[in-house]
Amino acid sequence: MPGLVVFGRRWAIGSDDFVLPGAFELFVRLVWWIGILVLYAVRKGQFNCPGGGLLHSYLLGLLILLASIICALSALVYISMQGTISNPGPRKSLPKILYTRLLLYFPEFIWAVVGAVWVSDNSVQCEKTVINGIIVTVIASWIIIIFTVIGVVIVFDPLGGKKTFYLPDGVSRNLESSQSGQLLYNVKSSATRVWEKRIRLLCCCIVQDDDHRVAFTSIAELFRNYFSDTDLVPSDIAAGLILLHQEQDKMENCPKEPEEVLCHSPSSLVTDDLDVELENAAHYMLFAAAAYGWPYYVYTNPYTALCKLNGDCCRNRPADSDITGSDRHNFHFGSILKITGLQYRDFIHISFHNKIYEIPFFVALDHKKEAIVVAVRGTLSFEDILTDLSADCEDLTLEDVLENGFVHKGITQAANYIYRKLINDGILNQAFTIAPEYKLVIVGHSLGGGTASILAIMLRNSFPTLRCYAFSPPGGLLSKSLADYTKHFIVSVIVGKDLVARLSMPNMEDLKRRIVRIVANCNRPKYQILLRGCWYEVFGGDPDDFPTELDGRSQDALSQPLLAEESLMVHRSPSYNALEEESHLNSPPQYPHLYLPGKIIHIVEECSSRRLCSSDIKYTARWSNETVFSSILISPKMITDHMPDVVLKALNSLSQEHGSCLSC
Repeated sequence: MPGLVVFGRRWAIGSDDFVLPGAFELFVRLVWWIGILVLYAVRKGQFNCPGGGLLHSYLLGLLILLASIICALSALVYISMQGTISNPGPRKSLPKILYTRLLLYFPEFIWAVVGAVWVSDNSVQCEKTVINGIIVTVIASWIIIIFTVIGVVIVFDPLGGKKTFYLPDGVSRNLESSQSGQLLYNVKSSATRVWEKRIRLLCCCIVQDDDHRVAFTSIAELFRNYFSDTDLVPSDIAAGLILLHQEQDKMENCPKEPEEVLCHSPSSLVTDDLDVELENAAHYMLFAAAAYGWPYYVYTNPYTALCKLNGDCCRNRPADSDITGSDRHNFHFGSILKITGLQYRDFIHISFHNKIYEIPFFVALDHKKEAIVVAVRGTLSFEDILTDLSADCEDLTLEDVLENGFVHKGITQAANYIYRKLINDGILNQAFTIAPEYKLVIVGHSLGGGTASILAIMLRNSFPTLRCYAFSPPGGLLSKSLADYTKHFIVSVIVGKDLVARLSMPNMEDLKRRIVRIVANCNRPKYQILLRGCWYEVFGGDPDDFPTELDGRSQDALSQPLLAEESLMVHRSPSYNALEEESHLNSPPQYPHLYLPGKIIHIVEECSSRRLCSSDIKYTARWSNETVFSSILISPKMITDHMPDVVLKALNSLSQEHGSCLSC
């Protein structure tokens, strides 16, 4: 629902968000009140000790104060339970109750100070039990006050006090274009500055230069554009994701991914080609995983990794000239040796240098496959996250390639950095001097997969036989023409409902509209959605059949937004309202559709529990196409399916299954 407006500004909390925290505080207050009442009743008539008169008054006042707070909380919780997310009408009296509850913090603060003074007074000679009870009361009061302040800071919206205007159609037509343009510019500038400050705060631990400042501004504009046309609070988004997940599960009639598959039966040639690529992918995924260094090795070997690294890392180390960047205690290189099984002399170049648009990579000789492998690391630092989020589009200009198109800006700059290192510094020349008959293979996972794909496009003319294996690359990477061009030399591997492989700005816009639609049209209160959703995610069961206003509507009617949906998408709160209609007229989309690179192998689980981990998970793989990944799927595994150890496990399982079939 629209954010709650109190004290003349919008807050990042809805009027239906007080049910669960209010009920928890109400329970604490009731237990507290009963405890104080018992203490007062037991000690009544025994306040003759020094300071006992003040104690008697303190306990009596505390009982009255707690009773008032309990009444206010009961009313607050009851009113917050009324209505639905898109129907806040039954909760219109909530701000008044909230003001009353907030006013009670002043006497509570005073009473907490009085209790602290009484406890710290050395002249008080009352019984130890009474003093301990007052100490617990004072501590509880201060804890609640501190958490309330923290909660206010969390739900504070920096844009909530910005004043813009809701202009009717007639007024907006009479408004001079310069005036409306200035209004739009001011609102956008304010929102961009707020997002930029947030990003700077999150990245305060890294050294910031001109590249960082440009990236901060670009990412801030991205977030501002994405969140500017809705008025949802975080709990609305959580409820929407829960509803979408259950709606998605209801559409699954069989235990397989709810996605389109190729309707024809694959020929034996296609199957053989898939088996070969799966075997190659399983082999090269080790290099992509090794690029993460010691964090991946420790993550996959939590009990023995540190002991092994401490014992082996200092024994074999290449010449200092082969390594750039910091590798304290040689942990990164030692982990790469352990994961790949190579010798230190097999490495041509290793770079641990990491800045924005400059990511680590290594070049090694793979004698088993007779390949020179360039492995690019995925996201592992704040700098890498900034590179991921620099999602503007830019042209990729290449000679003799007619399929030039749009590419992800941040990832392209990272690929340019590695390209300059490989070519200008003579790294590839050195590698091919050592092994001239070897082929070039470029691999990477996540951000590394996207960078490897664009790097392969850049090197394609110079090395026509190169191959690239991109594991879980970002979905918003290449335009359609470039994606089709890469099908000849790039293979992408996606596991399950991987979020990153479906992550692009058009897909995010689609997800936002799906969330708004299902949230606006659900007829259940938000607290019921959240509670039942948490139960469903943790314990499973059948998806809840939440009634919505969409039920029973014709297909033609479903294409038209409902009033509640329009209110969340159009009638925004003052802080986010702007005259954006002008800016959308006759203008191309800022974020065109971008796709996964190359041919796509999609790996899905067979007959496994969604909730519990199982060591007997079976996987199936098939060739897929980019349209399958044109929508974000909500699942508990949408993050874990992206992890490199899960990808490697799935590939190894398929490779071993194929090997056992051949032996049979």
